[in-house]
Amino acid sequence: QVQLVESGGGFVQPGGSLRLSCAASGSISSVDYMGWYRQAPGNQRDLVAAMYWHGSTNYADSMKGRITIYRDNADNTIYLQMNNLRPEDTPVYYCRVDAGGRTYWGKGTLVTVSS
Repeated sequence: QVQLVESGGGFVQPGGSLRLSCAASGSISSVDYMGWYRQAPGNQRDLVAAMYWHGSTNYADSMKGRITIYRDNADNTIYLQMNNLRPEDTPVYYCRVDAGGRTYWGKGTLVTVSS
């Protein structure tokens, strides 16, 4: 059974930075897709950043230029580096992995951007 655990969220002032981590436990083979999403209360879950098996990436327009998604194969962790954060970047962030025909989600980590 694969589990994804996010961490790295917290409180940061506007203009600050955070690095979110998504640690995968269990055996994951043939990863096709990795992504970070965010969801504010009452809203749908939106894509923030995606990385495909061949290495290409895709970013939400609202965060493009301020975020980077990358993966450390050695420790089975997916990262999201976020810079120049804004109050509207505030909600819960979730990671997702598609592997072997299945989709896995973490439980989320809360980011709060406020002065």
